Amino acid sequence: MIKYVSFGLIGGVLLGIIGCTYSEKKGAENQETISISGAFALYPMLIQWSQDFKENHPNVRFNISAGGAGKGIADVLSGMVDIGMVSRDIHPEEFEKGAFLVNVANDAVVATCNANNPAAKQIEKRGLTKSEFIDVFLKAKTARWNQLKGIDSDYDMHVYVRSDAAGAAETWAKFLDASQEDLLGIGVFGDPGQAQAIMRDPLAIGFSNLNYVYSLKNRKPQQNVQIIPIDWNGNGQIDSDEYYYQNLDSLNQAIGDGRYPSPPARTLGLLFHGKPKSEVLLSFLRYILSAEGQARLPENGYVSLNKQSIAQELAKIR
Repeated sequence: MIKYVSFGLIGGVLLGIIGCTYSEKKGAENQETISISGAFALYPMLIQWSQDFKENHPNVRFNISAGGAGKGIADVLSGMVDIGMVSRDIHPEEFEKGAFLVNVANDAVVATCNANNPAAKQIEKRGLTKSEFIDVFLKAKTARWNQLKGIDSDYDMHVYVRSDAAGAAETWAKFLDASQEDLLGIGVFGDPGQAQAIMRDPLAIGFSNLNYVYSLKNRKPQQNVQIIPIDWNGNGQIDSDEYYYQNLDSLNQAIGDGRYPSPPARTLGLLFHGKPKSEVLLSFLRYILSAEGQARLPENGYVSLNKQSIAQELAKIR
């Protein structure tokens, strides 16, 4: 049975040359099912990759569900699924339990507010520094918008965080030198839920994965969502070299060349309980790391791995 999570509800030879095409004998497997759960960040991409893979492997069925990176890790390590989608670092204790990670893509987490915030233009112009984000998300020291210098909007600040064990939350917390458990605010389940909460609340501030902020149709931020730029040099304004949020492609380029650093940029991966041995799983991984598989990433809002990273990941499953 194939299981999908609706956004509206919460929302075999190893390729030896990087960049070569992917090809497998059509219909080589008996009927097999690949079960996958985990990070909302990777869910849209796994749907795309699974559909592509089935074109040459019609006997393979996919059961894919999103429930957060923490759930995906727990599910795969307990043997409930074949693959866990992960959007955060793997902890030492998880490696001790047999976690085997294959990196497949890059993306980032961004701070967001509602585009209808009375101070939206001032927020976009000045951005927030890392220390100001710490005062908002960790210390609850900043509770009204006009407590930020240069903001004259005298309204409460409604802070939204994640209630589930989420890669986005852990990545954002890591940027603030903390852990997800340290984040303070109104807990919301899932990336779709977080994005919708911010879209509904003019006084909201939060963080989201790129795929829940930007539209893949016009590559611009979703209606009612505004990115809060990071003031990296702390001069109280967003300089031209700090602003690359106007569309998804400009931000992804900044992620790729390091102008938007990690964290809150990050690597996304697929987790297994031990090194995968099933030929169908290995075939799926080879497709994902092939030129065709990686070419699917930019059009779907992600950043492809570079050639060196692809070679490293292929070597893991050789």
